[in-house]
Amino acid sequence: MYNMTFEELNGDYSQDRMDSVAKALEEVLSSALTQGCITVGVYEAAKSLNVDPDNVVMCILATDDEDVKDVALQIHFTLIQAFCCENDINILRVNNTRRLAEILSGGGGGGGSDGQQSGGEPMDLHCLLVTSPHSSTWNDPALTKVSRFCRESRCLDQWVPIINLPER
Repeated sequence: MYNMTFEELNGDYSQDRMDSVAKALEEVLSSALTQGCITVGVYEAAKSLNVDPDNVVMCILATDDEDVKDVALQIHFTLIQAFCCENDINILRVNNTRRLAEILSGGGGGGGSDGQQSGGEPMDLHCLLVTSPHSSTWNDPALTKVSRFCRESRCLDQWVPIINLPER
């Protein structure tokens, strides 16, 4: 069991620590992508959660400023969050869908990614699921770091912590 420091108990997440968690999240997404362990899209995620919730390691909900006014999307988020909390699935909010598109297109840096699927249709990056590879248990230090952050946030009654993915 991980013992939290006094600062962590009081919700004092330093900028360095948040940057460290954001970097770990990027590593998790890149690793999951190469293993084929990412489900992209609100509807696809909902289907996957319904079929095999025990295989889901983490749920990421992403928004940009303009998405806040999308009532239908917010309803989907509320339902997905409730399901994840009920099934002990780590959940995060991310506020940079453009950076997510770069990570998922395999581009580490800026440019080159436009968040398009192979048919030219934009990807629905509002919800991502990271699933566990069926072949083995996934022992990844970056995943452990992000999972610990989610656990600590729940202890502070922050059930859906928000991560800022910085531009690269």
